[in-house]
Amino acid sequence: MPTRSAEAKWHGNLIEGRGAIKLGSGAFEGPYDWRGRSADGAGTNPEELIAAAHAGCYSMALSHELSTAGTPPKSIHTSAQVTLEQVDNGFAITKIHLVTEAEIPGIDADAFQKYAESAKKNCPVSKVLAGAEITLQASLI
Repeated sequence: MPTRSAEAKWHGNLIEGRGAIKLGSGAFEGPYDWRGRSADGAGTNPEELIAAAHAGCYSMALSHELSTAGTPPKSIHTSAQVTLEQVDNGFAITKIHLVTEAEIPGIDADAFQKYAESAKKNCPVSKVLAGAEITLQASLI
């Protein structure tokens, strides 16, 4: 499987600085800053990008679970809300709330809930957000 990439460039201090985020695929490039992350500023922010990744991954995982069980979905729509809060030692993502709606012919509510929970547990983004090895190569220029 391929390794995906993105990059970010930042200028200035946290409160007054600005930056840009660019996806390696070129599908998105846009500005980000502290106001957009902590209040109502324009541009994107890391939490919004995590929400998009989680919603997309979850929908794909649920589709796979359902299709493997012989009940492929007609459609799945998932949204994710990622909460950034101030905690004792700085800031943390304290919760992620997934909301999904699916149109699946021939499935009952109990079976759907079982597959929905399994997809939440097995989606690769869910797994990485539960804890992952993070490596770093840092250089001064």
